[in-house]
Parts: sequence; structure tokens; C-alpha cells
Amino acid sequence: MIKENQKLLNRLQVVLDGLVIILSYVLAWYIRFKTGIFQQDPWTLSLRSYMQLLLGIVPGFLFLYYLFHLYAPKRVLGRRLEAWRIIQANALGVMALILLLYLIREINISRTMLFVFVCVDIFGEVLERNIVRYVLRYIRKKGHNLKHIILVGYSRSAEQYIDRILVNPEWGYYVRGILDDSMPHGAEYKGIKVLGTIDNLTIILPQNRLDEIVITLGLSEYHKLERIVSMCEKSGVHTKFIPDYNNIIPTKPYTEDIQGLPVINIRHVPLNNMLNRILKRTMDIFGSMFAIVLFSPVMLAVVVIIKLTDPGPLIFKQERIGLKNKPFYMYKFRSMIMQKESDEEKGWTRKDDPRVTPIGHFIRSTSIDELPQLFNILKGDMSLVGPRPERPQFVEKFKEEIPRYMIKHQVRPGLTGWAQINGFRGDTSIRKRIECDLYYIENWTLGLDLKIIILTFFKGFINKNAY
Repeated sequence: MIKENQKLLNRLQVVLDGLVIILSYVLAWYIRFKTGIFQQDPWTLSLRSYMQLLLGIVPGFLFLYYLFHLYAPKRVLGRRLEAWRIIQANALGVMALILLLYLIREINISRTMLFVFVCVDIFGEVLERNIVRYVLRYIRKKGHNLKHIILVGYSRSAEQYIDRILVNPEWGYYVRGILDDSMPHGAEYKGIKVLGTIDNLTIILPQNRLDEIVITLGLSEYHKLERIVSMCEKSGVHTKFIPDYNNIIPTKPYTEDIQGLPVINIRHVPLNNMLNRILKRTMDIFGSMFAIVLFSPVMLAVVVIIKLTDPGPLIFKQERIGLKNKPFYMYKFRSMIMQKESDEEKGWTRKDDPRVTPIGHFIRSTSIDELPQLFNILKGDMSLVGPRPERPQFVEKFKEEIPRYMIKHQVRPGLTGWAQINGFRGDTSIRKRIECDLYYIENWTLGLDLKIIILTFFKGFINKNAY
């Protein structure tokens, strides 16, 4: 029943998408030629002439939506990911359309109108799909269009899966029970009962009343996996496997195929990809050069003030640990009085620290003292965005105290980062900071970097925890 409903829903979604494309195109023509917003040419093609393009645009855009997996079940496709895929598909579609018009030397179709169309279409598709999503959630919360599943194996992963299903009733999953060899019949977890042993699959599967089997065996029971999978596949019921290793590998692993051998990578690091590294490094080079020019008046003013108010060097350099655990010297404007290196290494600055100069209090609290690190970025020691680098003695300390601390050194350290814009700067929780760093490492995109840079201007410069 669920499969048939999904097919019907997909067909309905295609029809709705097609209608949105047509309405967006007509609305774009009206905005371009009838509202007076844009300057009009002495002549324009009629709406009928423009409508002829729809014979190619509608199927072309629908095909792009298919390629971008926009017809996946909404149970597994998040709103933001869906919106991003709509933007990508529309951007690719309009670029392909403009290229085609150029190749056939069609100059009478307004390119402005096409750009208006793609903007309206993106808005329309996102709105339409969110309306569908909310309707589906309402229906599923009422108990309709449910996907009936059974869990095989009682484990931590089974409990975690049940927890997520219960707090998200709009997903439409109904857990009929659990099969397990070690738990007694009738035992339950949050209302989900143990129905029997794993061997009961031979009775349940032929009844053909399940939409999915979810294997949630504990680690000690993995020797049963082959037999369970064989039984499930023989019945034709869709089967999922949820590994019980979240407490061992608390991350998002990914698999790769090595000549037919699946290999699980413990941690997905997008910046291990060469193209991603090139894109990020390119942004670092041009971004740091732009920032150096932009902030040069500020840096010059700080240089003059430091020189006039306190004897000693203008730039303070300190050894930090960077990419692949390699040390480098990080630059800052000097904000403290001159002191012996052995004294400097004793610890962080504290509130009302007598070592901080008058100008030092200001440049530290506003993060102006960090601006020389733009030259570290230009050299390649650092990146615009990434985990903040730490001193060697603290790295040695934290790697023994904080699990997964050293993972942060798989990417270049940054001038700003996800932890910093979330308030974890200076004298704050190291564990929370590492959690943010790991999130950034595993979820890196150029878009995330741009988001962090923008948010840094709004809430990342002022550091309440800088002393």
C-alpha cells in the first residue's frame, strides 16, 4: 500500500511541479513586459511565441528535478536540502536554456525574462513542496499513509531509532514491535513491545503485512546478520540495517567501493577531496588579499598606536599546531607587555590580567589583534574558516582529556570558525568547541564557509571572553 501511495504521490508531485513551472513562466512574462518594472524594447514577442518554449522547458526542468533526486520520499528529504536542490536544478536549467538560445542564435527571447522566471520558479517550487509536506504531515499524524515496520534486534540503535520515530510522527512510521532472542516476550521500550524471537520472522514475513524490516542487532549478535538478511530478501520486504556502533564511532561514516568490496570510512571529511581543497584554497587566497586591502587602514592605525604606547615589537608570533599536526607560527598584533617566553607559556590570560596593555584590551575584545593572521592565510598556514589552532602544550593536554580532539588537525586552522560564531571563544568549554569543530569538518561546504564569514561580521568580532 505504501509503495502504491508513494508512486501516486510522485506522479502528483510531477504534475504540481509542471504546473508551477508553467505559472512561473507566465508570471515572469507578465512581470517583464507588463508591469513597467523593466525598460521595454520597441517591440516584443507575444505571449504565445514565448509559450512555445514551454514545450522544452517543462520536460527539461522536470528531468533536472529527477536528476537532483527531488522525487525522493519526503520522509528522508529535509526542507533545506530540498530547497537547495531546487535552486541547483533551476540554475542549471536556465544556464542550459540560455546556452541553447545562444547556439541557435535566438536573440528575440528576453534573457531578463528568463532570469525572472527562474527566481519565481524557485520560490514557487519551494512553496508548493512545503505545502505538500505539511499536508502529508497532517495526514500521517492522523494515522493515515503509515509505513508499518518491525525491528529485528533489541540494542542501543533500536532505542535511538524508536526515539526519533516517536518525536517525529509526521514521518509516518509505525513500529509494530521488536523481535529479539535475549529479551523476554512482552518486554517493551516506550510502548513498543518485544513480540518474540528472531525466528518468528518465518511466521511474520509470509503474512506480507510489513512495509519494512529494520535490522537493529547489537554488536554481539552480528553473526545472525547473514541469516536474517537472507530471510528478508527471500520475502521481498524492503530491509534496512542500522549499525550499533554510535557509541564507538560517534560520527557520520560513509562507504566506498573498492572493486566490489564495501569499505566503511569512520569519518567523512569533504576537504579530503582534491577539488574541494582547491576551491577552499582559492577562496582563502582571494579572500585574504581582499581583507588585507579592506582592513589596511585599521591595521595601520593599530601599528601606530602600539608603537607610540608601548616599546617592543608590533607583531607577536606564537607557535601553534596546524594541518596534519604540523607546527607553525601564528601572527597577532602584540597586546601584552614584553615577557619571557617561559612566562608566556604558563596559561591563558585571565580577567584584569596585568600583562595586557591598554590598547591590548581593546584590540583583543574586538578581535583586531587577529588581523595579521590574514598573512598566515595567504602563506597557507591557515584558512579563513576552520578550527582555531592551539598551542603545542595544550594540544598534548587536550588530546588525552577530550575524545576526538586531534580530528581538528585534519583541516587547516581558521581565522574564524563554527565554534566562534556560536559563542565558544576564549575561556569557554573546550568540549563544546570541539563538537562545533567536528560538525564543521564533517559538514564543510563553500556555502557553510560563506555563512560563517558573514555571521562573523555580526557576532564574531566582539569577544566577551577575551581578557
